[in-house]
Amino acid sequence: MSILIIKLGATGDVVRTTPLLRKLDGEITWLTTAANAVLLQGLKDDLRCISWEDREGALDTQYDLAINLEDTLNVAKFLNTVRCDETFGAYADSGDSLRYTENSRRWFDLSLISSYGRREADRLKYLNRDTYQEMIFSGLGFRFAGERYLLPEPIGTTLSGDVAIAPEAGRVWPMKNWAYYNELRQQLEDHSLVVNMLPFRSSLLEHLADIRNHRCLVGGDSLPMHFALGTDTPCVTLFTCTSPWEIYDYGIQNKIISPHLEEFFYRRGFDRRATTAITVEEVFRGVTSQLRRSRMTQMSVAK
Repeated sequence: MSILIIKLGATGDVVRTTPLLRKLDGEITWLTTAANAVLLQGLKDDLRCISWEDREGALDTQYDLAINLEDTLNVAKFLNTVRCDETFGAYADSGDSLRYTENSRRWFDLSLISSYGRREADRLKYLNRDTYQEMIFSGLGFRFAGERYLLPEPIGTTLSGDVAIAPEAGRVWPMKNWAYYNELRQQLEDHSLVVNMLPFRSSLLEHLADIRNHRCLVGGDSLPMHFALGTDTPCVTLFTCTSPWEIYDYGIQNKIISPHLEEFFYRRGFDRRATTAITVEEVFRGVTSQLRRSRMTQMSVAK
């Protein structure tokens, strides 16, 4: 088969879509942003990565299947110019309104373009207990069986230690930014652990290496979490306003869910109560538990 995947961003969403590459057979073209292309290039011999900025280059092929996981009109309208036999996901109808295919309903019914409207979509999203991969795989006729992320080799860095902390989750979701990372760092260091706040890196591959160089990652539902899951790095993830159930934990993630999650679920404003509901003690226990598990795993492998 010849397959087109359109998944531009965010970067973490691109990463969690890569398990599809383990199921799809044939020549695959993936459209993504130029910034994310470095994570896809060279992952498979039959994978061609084209940046969205150069999207005209994807029009050279007749595709058996086009998978559009974006929910914006400009991407859907571009899809109308693609020659393909079958579409999965969002598309633009004759009136330039966004629609989505029946087989992609499990995911898009919970999205910004849900046919139920935003309010009901958020309610359904809160009730949903299926992972992102389960919803996408099933719509395409597959069964998700824990297929892992595909990631490139990182660029080596010298930053390493016991615990990496990812304190920033970006501007879109300010309530993901837990209030007590500095207090957590101090408490961990008081127990003789080497703790690093992840620095800004100009290269995603250096950022990937920083995370892999630690025994545990602590942060919110963001890109560093996906890098940890993709590099078998145990992680403690704080969920303050987004769905913990959509994330497949691969057996290495400790999810700490805010007691106020329902109140702030998928709200993009800021309320300090959302960022302070999870205690330092709870996260500290989660981290030390993950470090013990990591040590036991290393000892088992050594034997």
